[in-house]
Amino acid sequence: MNSHTERDRDSLSSSTSGRPGLSLSLPQMLALMGPAFVAGAWRFGPGALTSAVQAGSQYGYVLLWVILVSAILMFVFNDMAVRLGLASGDSVVAVTKQKLGRPVGVMAGFGVFAITLMFAVGNAVGSGLALSLLLGGSVVGWTLACTVAVGLLIAMRNTYKAMERLLVALIGLMSVGFLASTILSDPDWAAAAKGLIPQMPAEAGVLLIALIGTNFSINSAFYTGYAIHERQLKREQYRAITLMDTLPGNMATAFMAMLIIIVASAVLNSTGTVVTTFPQLASVLEPLAGRLGSILFGLGFFAAAFSSMAANASAGGTLLADALGWDSSLSTWRVKLLVYGVLAWGAVVTVISEGSPIELIIVAQALTVLVAPFLGIILFLLTQRRDVMGDLKNGPWQTGFAILGLIAIFAISFRLIFRLLG
Repeated sequence: MNSHTERDRDSLSSSTSGRPGLSLSLPQMLALMGPAFVAGAWRFGPGALTSAVQAGSQYGYVLLWVILVSAILMFVFNDMAVRLGLASGDSVVAVTKQKLGRPVGVMAGFGVFAITLMFAVGNAVGSGLALSLLLGGSVVGWTLACTVAVGLLIAMRNTYKAMERLLVALIGLMSVGFLASTILSDPDWAAAAKGLIPQMPAEAGVLLIALIGTNFSINSAFYTGYAIHERQLKREQYRAITLMDTLPGNMATAFMAMLIIIVASAVLNSTGTVVTTFPQLASVLEPLAGRLGSILFGLGFFAAAFSSMAANASAGGTLLADALGWDSSLSTWRVKLLVYGVLAWGAVVTVISEGSPIELIIVAQALTVLVAPFLGIILFLLTQRRDVMGDLKNGPWQTGFAILGLIAIFAISFRLIFRLLG
């Protein structure tokens, strides 16, 4: 790390030791942004976009409340991972091995790696299809090009820093694209407001589970602890990180999911159209706004897929390396090789299958809910321990909301199991 970066970090540390967030300059505030946005980019991929479009096209604005509740619970678990990353001298899996037993830590690492393999195909296909619809050409060809582009990003010397900057920019692009799409769709805002009142459509089934699993993604929260270590952030910066990164990072993805549901409801729900293919998904706005609408939504679609592709592969490689007892820094060659393994898996399956049905992505999103309770319990148990957390241990409100989150994730896991067995 160069001396300029060290001076910036020292300056941040001193400015956040008292009442953090009140005396930061603009460059210092921007310097804290990143970890929550990387985690958000991971969970907000083609699967999240698909489940949001299907929620809007099938149920209108009725399921908007799910995003709001999920965002609150997501913030709580993201915050726990941030505090764990700041308080511990080791990685999340390493601390898990020390305090909860080696088998638990190894299972956590392999569990997250399995999730990244499920997401890899959807991210690869989504990136390729979005560029194919925007620029023409072969979906498989563009998929391979995107895979190479992410590979080159991972090959960079300061991998995490470069990836973080790119993902923050892509989330900004998504926000602009989906906000413009929402304005063009001319939704019924009064009806959308009513959608924030909880209702539970009995027939929603796996789609409802996928919607919750996507937006309340404990596996992405788990990775935040690694991002904190990659950035070498300090515990005295906790409150400033919350204001500048954890809150806006979680709000951004929830905001985009809500916008997509609103767009799909305004454009598709009134016509009874149900999205079943990626081209339908990418051209959702074309009936109202012509080619401009398709381009705007396609740009957001590409940004979601490509950013998730990079974050997903990085998380998979990092967590698996940690489970195996290797150095989990994204800049080490072993982690890079594992990241390339995730990318190669997505590309190979895409080439063999020549596409990925929407239904498979929805199921993959839903199945992550089966791993989430395990990861959630680990985060909860570790952040309840004073010998791990010190003064960053969970407070009463954090404990209460965490328990509510665990109840919610267990409830939908059992519901998914019963559905699969039935």
